[in-house]
Amino acid sequence: MAETTKEKLLDNHTEKHFTAGAIVRDVIIGVSDGLTVPFALAAGLSGANVGSSIIVTAGLAEVAAGAISMGLGGYLAAKSEEDHYHRELKREQEEIINVPDTEAAEIEEILAEYDLQPHEYAPLVNALRKKPQAWLDFMMKFELGLEKPDPRRALESAFTIAFAYVLGGLVPLLPYMFIPDAVKAMLTSVAVTLIALLFFGFVKGHFTGNRPFRSAFETALIGTIASAAAYGIAKLVQAK
Repeated sequence: MAETTKEKLLDNHTEKHFTAGAIVRDVIIGVSDGLTVPFALAAGLSGANVGSSIIVTAGLAEVAAGAISMGLGGYLAAKSEEDHYHRELKREQEEIINVPDTEAAEIEEILAEYDLQPHEYAPLVNALRKKPQAWLDFMMKFELGLEKPDPRRALESAFTIAFAYVLGGLVPLLPYMFIPDAVKAMLTSVAVTLIALLFFGFVKGHFTGNRPFRSAFETALIGTIASAAAYGIAKLVQAK
């Protein structure tokens, strides 16, 4: 009867936690850099009085190189996390085998942090000692704070970041593809990219739990500063 009641409670309860954090993080990394870097590059070249066709060529080359670089960085970061997890897993396995009493004492210490008394957590400690895999999983999660990595995570991260970078990078370059005059194209690119930065910042704030309007403003401000700096440097170099 108790089991049936528990199953009914779980079936009727829907958790609304957001669980796609890793993917959203990769999209944020890719799009934010994709919007900002090519935008700054195009603005800088515009400041050097370069034609739209050259800006498009240079911008597309940068987008391709940036996507590959960012994707590779995401892949290596995910692989490093995976390698770190497996190293710690092996170390923890050896400790459970070689110094089980010490590991059991660590369980007690962890549970005591939740204000549990010895007579309350002792049965749990004894139960875990009889189940090596559960014991190992508990130590990895609660002692080391490590979750088992998805073996597909590295490739997913690489492709997500690279694809997001390309999408973001094409936005500031589109005006240069249709407007031959670089100055007019730059002004259009500024308007289009600022709108994209505001929208992206708002969405980013929504998914990350920050205030969306503040996130939109901060994202647009960073993009504006980067492009203004690039444009100013180009004008300064040209003057010399």
